[in-house]
Amino acid sequence: MNMTTPAAEMLTGWSQDHLITLAGGHLIHCKMQMAWQQLQQAAAADDIELKIVSAFRSFQRQAAIWQAKCEGSRPVYNLAQQQVPISSLSGLAKLEAIMLYSAIPGASRHHWGTELDIYDAAAVPKNYQPQLIPNEYQDAGPFAKLSQWLNSEASKYGFFRPYQFYRGGVAAEPWHLSYAPIANSCMRALSLDTLHQCLLQHPIAEQQTVLANLKQLYQCYVINICEDT
Repeated sequence: MNMTTPAAEMLTGWSQDHLITLAGGHLIHCKMQMAWQQLQQAAAADDIELKIVSAFRSFQRQAAIWQAKCEGSRPVYNLAQQQVPISSLSGLAKLEAIMLYSAIPGASRHHWGTELDIYDAAAVPKNYQPQLIPNEYQDAGPFAKLSQWLNSEASKYGFFRPYQFYRGGVAAEPWHLSYAPIANSCMRALSLDTLHQCLLQHPIAEQQTVLANLKQLYQCYVINICEDT
């Protein structure tokens, strides 16, 4: 797929021109709709009902999540799924605790419309609310079958899991699916300077600490992913 260089507004969550709305109301990149439908159909043939928990998120939405975590009104968890007393942390340590599961606004892959947090609706009761925690996708978890299926089938339709394993930055997120033909172009285009300029124009919580450590955060939490294979 030939892709022009994405605009900064699209990369950082300030444009929705590249999106379409699915039947369930989620927004995704218009050029991945067919691949997503094909993946759903293939999964259905193996008795897996792929459903979306989260797709596109705007800068404003990501900033609201970030703000809530910074001020302690939304829980922050460590790798052991224990709640972190965020008010006891400051500086870089506070940012790193939050970024284990939540991206800096402007740097979230969900801005691109190429990212989906998914689950298998066929594996749980209709009223089940996915928690999006690793245990759901491991061993005896309800979505273990889905996780194993994605290992062998996702790449056939252009998808991969950028946070399949913990690499010292973002925690493992087996539910996070990315459409490589577009996402890889976005990743290359989202430079440190593009992110820096976005944050200068649109300040966020912990702004000064973020800017002071942006290069390190960019390297560890933005470009440090499990590569598409």
